[in-house]
Amino acid sequence: MALNLLIGQTLGFTGDPFQQPWQEVTEHRRDGAVLVEDGHIRAVGTRANLSVKYPQATVTDYGEDLIVPGFVDAHVHYPQTAIIASWGKRLIDWLNTYTFPEEMRLSDPNYAAEIAERYLDIALSHGTTTMASYCTTAPTSVNAYFEAAAQRGMRVVGGKTCMDRNAPEGLIDTTQRAYDESKALIDTWHCKGRAVYAITPRFSPTSTPEQLDALGALWAERPNCLMQTHLSEQTEEITWVRELFPTTRDYLDTYAQHGLLGARGVYGHAIHLEPCEIDQLAEVGASVIHCPTSNMFIGSGLFDLMGLAKAKVGLGLASDIGGGSNFSMLRTMAAAYEVAQLRGAAPHPAQLMWLASEGSAHALHLQGKVGHLGAGAEADLCVLNLKSTQAIEQRSHNANNFWEALFPTIMMGDDRAMRQVWVAGKPL
Repeated sequence: MALNLLIGQTLGFTGDPFQQPWQEVTEHRRDGAVLVEDGHIRAVGTRANLSVKYPQATVTDYGEDLIVPGFVDAHVHYPQTAIIASWGKRLIDWLNTYTFPEEMRLSDPNYAAEIAERYLDIALSHGTTTMASYCTTAPTSVNAYFEAAAQRGMRVVGGKTCMDRNAPEGLIDTTQRAYDESKALIDTWHCKGRAVYAITPRFSPTSTPEQLDALGALWAERPNCLMQTHLSEQTEEITWVRELFPTTRDYLDTYAQHGLLGARGVYGHAIHLEPCEIDQLAEVGASVIHCPTSNMFIGSGLFDLMGLAKAKVGLGLASDIGGGSNFSMLRTMAAAYEVAQLRGAAPHPAQLMWLASEGSAHALHLQGKVGHLGAGAEADLCVLNLKSTQAIEQRSHNANNFWEALFPTIMMGDDRAMRQVWVAGKPL
């Protein structure tokens, strides 16, 4: 197999910078090199060492550009690509006004394919190589997503969204259909190539207890699948959940009582959590996903990044397209920084970069496969130009150290910062 040696600055992690001092778990090399072979990273080291050890490798020299793992977006709704940046609604109004009408269109396989391909191409242009997406209740939308990802060689997570109440007739499932169609899609896609299936109840208000029971039973039958849903995004949503599930202790309990709480559970938003919910999430090893641009755009609230990290709850980061207002994980990191500042903390650039790669990969149980710059990982890579615009370049030029040079790209970067994206060991 051909060897490709990528030369540039490199940044990787050996641990979680939220749980250990970031200085102890970061590996930045100014003279870095990454050896790629057969779709995987074979070695990471210095230019001098790897050039001597592998003289037969084809060299791509990125100069001062920074080689990092491809970004991992842990919570998106690819069917909402066409309605991103729609004006002025709270969550429930957003769903009824924009989301549900658009999602009904994806029952058409041609339209589903068009949107899936558009979304994946936009994501890749921003350096996102893996994502976990909700599809619609139509299996056509799931097939379109996984097929488009397979054509691009991408590792992705996805699942059929399940709803049997409080949604338009054109999107309503039944309990039996949700179970049967999800099971058939698992058999078709899960662990086939680079596809990972997530059992996907949208959120408790759109599923009856019977449907939640059925999906919990399916997860028990297929425990190596993920399970993704929403949790405590807005206060009025939580009030609605209390009305719909009067016998449950809290929002998280609506999942726990139906077998939908576990280590492979991925819970989006999780802004307004009760202390007992935080404790339970940490105890079972579940992960919550921070969606900062969405939370601000729809007015949901301020996620407690540092508090949840202190509580040792698993963390990931996400654009939440299309409630989220930007496809870029750089902009998502910037928003996470801004939200944390409003809560009185300033995450270090190392923590933000970890969250958008290693952290999200861990949340999706893909650690060591994606989001990681180390031997054996799949070679999904992003090469960042740290001087992509005049404003970024002038700030980077005046930086006193590497982190000061990187931070302007986190705060102001966009797709122009993407010098190159590699997927499965191939440059796009």
